[in-house]
Amino acid sequence: MSGGGNEGGCLWRPCQRSLHKGPLLSCPYRTSDPPTPPPAGKTASPGTLLLSLRVLVPQEEEFEHDIPEDLGPLQFVKLRKHHSLVDNAWFCDHITVQGPVAFQEATFPCYRWVQADSVLCLPEGTARLAGNNALDVFQKHREKELKERRQIYCWATWKEGLPLTIAAGCEEDLPANMRFHEEKRLDFEWTLKAGALEMVLKHAYTLLSSWNRFEDFDHIFWGQKNTLAGQWFPGLYNPLMAPFDDPTFTLHSPSRDLPDENILCWVISQRPQMKRQGLDMGWSCAWITGVGPGGGTSRLCKHPPPTLHPDPTEKVRQRWQDDELFGYQFLNGTNPMLLRRCTSLPSRLVLPSGMEELRTQLEKELQNSSLFEADFILLDGIPANVIRGEKQYLAAPLVMLKMDTSGKLLPMVIQIQSPSPSSPTPPLFLPSDPPLAWLLAKSWVRNSDFQLHQLQYHLLNTHLLAEVIAVATMRCLPGLHPVFKLLIPHIRYTMEINTRARTQLLSDGGIFDKAVSTGGGGHVHLLRRALAQLTYCSLCPPNNLADRGLLGIPGALYACDALRLWEITARYVEGIIHLFYHGDDVVRGDPELQAWCREITEVGLCQAQNRGFPISFQSQNQLCHFLTMCVFTCTAQHEAINQGQLDWYAWVPNAPCTMRMPPPTTKEDVTMATVMGSLPDVRQACLQMVVTWHLGRRQPDMVPLGRHKEKYFSDPKAKSILNQFQTDLENLEREITARNEQLDLPYEYLKPSLIENSITI
Repeated sequence: MSGGGNEGGCLWRPCQRSLHKGPLLSCPYRTSDPPTPPPAGKTASPGTLLLSLRVLVPQEEEFEHDIPEDLGPLQFVKLRKHHSLVDNAWFCDHITVQGPVAFQEATFPCYRWVQADSVLCLPEGTARLAGNNALDVFQKHREKELKERRQIYCWATWKEGLPLTIAAGCEEDLPANMRFHEEKRLDFEWTLKAGALEMVLKHAYTLLSSWNRFEDFDHIFWGQKNTLAGQWFPGLYNPLMAPFDDPTFTLHSPSRDLPDENILCWVISQRPQMKRQGLDMGWSCAWITGVGPGGGTSRLCKHPPPTLHPDPTEKVRQRWQDDELFGYQFLNGTNPMLLRRCTSLPSRLVLPSGMEELRTQLEKELQNSSLFEADFILLDGIPANVIRGEKQYLAAPLVMLKMDTSGKLLPMVIQIQSPSPSSPTPPLFLPSDPPLAWLLAKSWVRNSDFQLHQLQYHLLNTHLLAEVIAVATMRCLPGLHPVFKLLIPHIRYTMEINTRARTQLLSDGGIFDKAVSTGGGGHVHLLRRALAQLTYCSLCPPNNLADRGLLGIPGALYACDALRLWEITARYVEGIIHLFYHGDDVVRGDPELQAWCREITEVGLCQAQNRGFPISFQSQNQLCHFLTMCVFTCTAQHEAINQGQLDWYAWVPNAPCTMRMPPPTTKEDVTMATVMGSLPDVRQACLQMVVTWHLGRRQPDMVPLGRHKEKYFSDPKAKSILNQFQTDLENLEREITARNEQLDLPYEYLKPSLIENSITI
């Protein structure tokens, strides 16, 4: 900045332990002490201000520093942390420099850790495309930055035939800037331990070695309903609290007073947040009494008590056997990605003689365009797990459904197994069959849906894809690049959560091996098949929903909300891109952008160009469409797939993680013992519930879509585009809220306020 003086300010957050541990134990702190001067031999080049901050105690610090001399146009700020005996790391948010002229300000985004004696060189925050001038200081900086990043962010092969991942054997091996911050790390690790303890206690509490009736599952279901104390007052939840019809909660808070009445009553009365604040079923709250330190009491609810409507978890428990709820899940459950409208009867549906009436019904629905199918053929031939010496079982069902005139999607026939030489005409199960036989057939479908949901649509199509995008972004796009600034908020924590998944959920002896029928290696076979079918168009809702024939269905709430979010995200992306790419020739001429595209398609996704993924960008529209897919995958699509797990999987019979008996070959022999012997045992069911809660609950440091605090763009026009994005999301939120008020079962997974800005769980 030119003029007679400059004033600089920056915001720091220190780390108490080593950098790779990444804790964030900070308190507000403000100091007027100036930074220490540069060490001997270190001088500032023209246009560069070199600051050095000496770390003494863990704190959050915001400081100002007056520079009496004219620095000229300010292009870079360099940061160096003094090395001390306790090598604390500091996390710098940003630096702003105020010039002598009013409103003359330069911003230098950082959002990185500073450790040891290393120097961070921060360019001024205006986004810039690569130039052709090798002597340009910004060009030199971006080349040096990418060279260093490619040494830090390396590809690795997790499993042959699957997308590449970040090279990290465990979370400690990750680059420091991709690690969980302290609040996130502590919460994640604590809830894992608490979940393991709860599983042990539930298993012991049931006093059962196997299930005898569906009501037995109530013995392990209570942890999801009565978690009021555990969510608001951590450590006070009684894991042996049995379900009550009229419970009274006593919350002890020895370290601090209870929250004031406004805060506590507000949390209880908010229906959209009710479940994820810890209250997981319908309650009618009579009052809340607070007992002060001196023994005095006060009744906090002074107005008529609110009635909290039952949430989906409880409705699933009550209605999971209904055909209507079974069909509903294909449209709006936790996996709305498999259903498609039929244009012909599936070739693998074998209708034996004597089924002429069924064929007539199917053909009638087909003519009316009201016939749908859910085909799990991807599971055919996948090896099943062996858990504690007991063989588990898999099937590849085919479900035919019809949409009636009221918009309900109802099953017509289930073929559990594919035709084979040993069974050329596998049995067909119908709603008119004996109730237990029909219920068992639906349970096989729900088990198969669990496998495809978790592995194909959740792990592969969101987590692993987002990791490829994240690693390619760090390797190919410098911090000055507008696409980097656009994407970086949407890859927060993704590398660490994926690394933890590979070492805890999917590793040898991990959760999948202990409880899931595709564990023990079957999950890898399934992922390879799924990757071979993963197309670019399948990741874009306008294309995907049109291909599946699901456009214009009033009851398809996922489809409706996904399309609206795609449109809003596309406008946001287009606004940013058009600021920096003024024509298709600029897109084609950006070497960093083209390298990023090739890195994703050819490297990370293992030569995916034959499945429609681009290897170059030839136009603004093509670039915007691809970036919209990236942002949508890392935000809305993941929430649609992840957020419903607690609702639909907590009641284990609705979505069994494994099946312990082979599929039935006859209908008359199915008994209650057959059904209960097929569903997960006590240990497996407890594990499913604990993991479901851990993955499906609201995260404590959740950042809603578009609400990131990091200011990577300094251009006012870019900030205005982000503001409009936020406004569009707020308008959609109001529309969804108004619609949900008219629904018996609200669909909230794509409410913008509940969509996380990146994949963090």
